[in-house]
Amino acid sequence: MNPAPAELAADGPSDSVLVARVRAGQDRHAYAALVRRHQGAVRALLRRLTRGDEALADDLSQEAFILAFRKLDQFRGDARFSTWIYRIAYNAFLMHARSHKPEESLDESTPETDDDAQAGDLQPEQTAAHLQLDLQRALGLLSPAERAAIVQCYYLDRSHEEAAYVLQCPLGTVKSHVSRAKQKLKAALAVWEPRTSDDQRT
Repeated sequence: MNPAPAELAADGPSDSVLVARVRAGQDRHAYAALVRRHQGAVRALLRRLTRGDEALADDLSQEAFILAFRKLDQFRGDARFSTWIYRIAYNAFLMHARSHKPEESLDESTPETDDDAQAGDLQPEQTAAHLQLDLQRALGLLSPAERAAIVQCYYLDRSHEEAAYVLQCPLGTVKSHVSRAKQKLKAALAVWEPRTSDDQRT
């Protein structure tokens, strides 16, 4: 496996070097460097999982990095540090989700539709914003497990094997979650499919 950009670390020592320094107690700034390097990606992951709740994502991100620091002696290096911290962040999300009863809302669970405003009728400057909004709503239709699998495999561009490690589930389960999620997203975002000439005449 080729090293990830964070492992090559053009902006300083590699992750493995920083981890070793933290463990040895030789560099009190080493863990802060790890946090700075990965906190943006971890927050982005958690924002996807929490349906765009930035405050919650920030809280869970801080919790994940604190927990990772406490467990750093358990990091064996069989996975990249970035993959390991994603796994801890996902566990933090699961613990929060299990301790809070989900609140259903029409806006979060049901994408809005407007027969008079199809995707093809939008002005170019409106398209990106509308698509992003519809995508967020579509992700909200997925189960937490499906959403987590899609985030890992598509937003983070991880292999199914890496996603299985982060999500702590069998490889076949990850593939099933991804397949079901893709079907749901395709149905929810059908309005964004290019219209054929036959569609335009109806």
